[in-house]
Amino acid sequence: MILDMRRWEPNARGRLEQAAMELYTERGFEQTTVAEIAARAGLTERTFFRYFADKREVLFSGASELQEFVVNAVVAAPATATPLAAVAAALEATGDLFEQRREFAHARQGLIDANPELQERELKKMATLARAIAGALRDRGVAEPGASLTAEAGIAVFRISFERWVEDPGRGNLEQIMRDSFVELEAAVIGTR
Repeated sequence: MILDMRRWEPNARGRLEQAAMELYTERGFEQTTVAEIAARAGLTERTFFRYFADKREVLFSGASELQEFVVNAVVAAPATATPLAAVAAALEATGDLFEQRREFAHARQGLIDANPELQERELKKMATLARAIAGALRDRGVAEPGASLTAEAGIAVFRISFERWVEDPGRGNLEQIMRDSFVELEAAVIGTR
C-alpha cells in the first residue's frame, strides 16, 4: 500500500482555503462539496473537518481572531480616547491584516454577494463583532446605549469601507479608506458638511 504523503505536508489549512476558493470560483459555492475541496488540496475530508466545521467556515474562519484583535485594540486605546476614536483606531488597525489577503478578501466578497446564505452568515458575524466591541466599550466605562450605538456605527463604517476597498482597488488601502469614512461620519453627525 502506497501512502499519500501530501496529507502530512505543512499548511493544510492554507491549502484547503486555496482549494475551496478555486472551486467556489470555478463551480459556485453551492455546487462545491467538502470532498471536492479536500481532494483538490490533496487531503482527506477528515483533515478538512479538523480545520473547518463546514464549507462556509472556509470563508468565515478568521472571525474569532478578528474579533479578538479588535476588542483588544479597543481595550488598549488610551484612556483619553473618545469611544468613537477607540473604535476607529481598532478597526483601522485591521486594515493591514486585510491588505495582506486582498485577493482572498476580494474573491470572498464576490462569493458572499452572490449567495444569500453567505450574506446571512456575514451579517451574523458583523453583529457578533458589534456586540463584542460594545462589551469592550462598556468595560471602558461607556454607558448604554452609547456603547452599542458607537459599536454599531463603527461596524457600519467598517462594512462600507470594506465594500469600497473591494470594489475599487485604486481607491487606496483599507486603513485609509476607514479613516476617511470615520471623518465623514463625524462630519455628518456634527453637521459640519
